[in-house]
Amino acid sequence: MSRPQAIIVAGPGTNRDTDAVLALDLAGAEPAVVLAAELIATPGLLDTARILVIAGGFSYGDALGAGRMLALDLMAGDGGRLGEQLRAFVDSGRPVLGICNGFQVLTRAGLLPGALGHNDHGRFDCRWVTLTAAVGSRCIWTSGVDDPIHCPIAHGEGRYVHPDPDALAAAGQVALRYDGTNPNGSVAAIAGVCDVSGVVLGLMPHPENHVIPRQHPRHHRDHGTTRFLGLRLFEAAVRHAK
Repeated sequence: MSRPQAIIVAGPGTNRDTDAVLALDLAGAEPAVVLAAELIATPGLLDTARILVIAGGFSYGDALGAGRMLALDLMAGDGGRLGEQLRAFVDSGRPVLGICNGFQVLTRAGLLPGALGHNDHGRFDCRWVTLTAAVGSRCIWTSGVDDPIHCPIAHGEGRYVHPDPDALAAAGQVALRYDGTNPNGSVAAIAGVCDVSGVVLGLMPHPENHVIPRQHPRHHRDHGTTRFLGLRLFEAAVRHAK
């Protein structure tokens, strides 16, 4: 079967789009970076895409709140036509992923529940963390992911907030949790959530930065790091898209 087409949305201030390209390429997709302005002008670009990723970074310098400006662009651009296209994309069962700033965009756009606030310690944090897939999650991105995932975080506003995390878990919408250290004070150690259909995933950590073993800081000492690659999330989405 041919490689499914994937679009990575980049905008002013995003900086992980090329990392997402590598992850999707290794996972078996045919990725292309599309500027947000280009997508707003031509929403039909989504018609042939099977996977959509909103890259991480600091869109618009996080002016007026992290992810707010890019979310407004994507949902209200061109009179809301792109927002309608994005909702149709999700309704058709095609996978959508928002990483870090992209997660913030998806919550502000109303495509994912909850919100992201400042880290509870009040500082920007960059370190490696361990994630585990939540039991009973309906998320297609974590389907078949049994081993923990090791990947870095790099954010100042990554604390996930939700008024009823137990209800979220009962609905199968908690996708990933921090294992061990909760680096930002997220409620119930939630690192990633999905929508009710399971095709939209948002997470603060960066799985696209651990898709080959040598990216791990312990790769010379721990030959088992292949088990912990973030690449598996992208592979699950490609399987679903096919």
